[in-house]
This record gives sequence, structure tokens and C-alpha cells, in this order.
Amino acid sequence: MPVELNFRRPKQPPSPQKSALLAVAGLLGVTLVAVFLGRGQAAETEEAPARAVATLAFHAEDRPDGAIDLLAESGRLVARIAPGQDGFIRGTLRGLAQARQREGLSRLPPFTLTRFDNGTLSLDDAVTGRRVALQAFGPTNAGAFARLLPGTEVR
Repeated sequence: MPVELNFRRPKQPPSPQKSALLAVAGLLGVTLVAVFLGRGQAAETEEAPARAVATLAFHAEDRPDGAIDLLAESGRLVARIAPGQDGFIRGTLRGLAQARQREGLSRLPPFTLTRFDNGTLSLDDAVTGRRVALQAFGPTNAGAFARLLPGTEVR
């Protein structure tokens, strides 16, 4: 009597790990297709570049009491930052000054604070070529610098 051997295994549902792997692979595939399709399309809206409407070139000088004086190029005191106050201004200026120091550059050229016609602010260091878009840090932090330029409203 012939014996039939059934080598087929009963079909089992996919394991949770396999299902999760398939879901991730599918999501990755959809993302890659979206990226490749999106790269081929040109931006429909071109914004006109913002124009500078106010600038302030200033130096930051440390004082023995821990304060920082912000001095215009004319030597006029723009602001005095008391110890422990205006942490965002202190941190931003410290970062720019340390970049100069690391690169062995002069600390004498001024930083430039610029207000643009679209309401944005930037802090530039022409020596290192660094630019800080102050709006990226929120309106409160941008406002700390905005008060240095009279008539500046933060958007």
C-alpha cells in the first residue's frame, strides 16, 4: 500500500515581527516615492528677498562686574546687559565670539544686527561669515535683540 507523504505545512498567520517589518518597508517605499516625485517639481511661489530696513553694528565688551556693554561703532552705549540677565543675547554673542577665537580671528570687527522689511531679524558676523536667523528661536528670544533697534516689531 502506497503511503502519501504530505510535505506541505499548514499556512500560519504572519508573525507580529514580520508584519511590523512589512509595514516599515511599505512606509519607507512610499516616503522614497514622495521624495523623488517632489524633487522634480519646481517651487510655485517665489518670495522676493527681504530688504534690510535697519542695521546696528556693535561690539560686545565684558565688564569686570560680569555685565556686558553693547557699544555702537561710534562708542555710544546701546545696552548694558546685567549679570544673569538676557541669557539668549549672552549665549548668542558668546557663541559667535568663541567661533572667532577658535579660528584665530580678531575680536575687533563689529557684529551686525539687521531688521528686514518682512519683520525678521538676523545677527551677522562678517569675520566668520556666520548668520543667526533670530526668528528661529521664537518671538521672545528675537525680541531680546529687537529692543536694540528702535521701532522694531517682532513677527
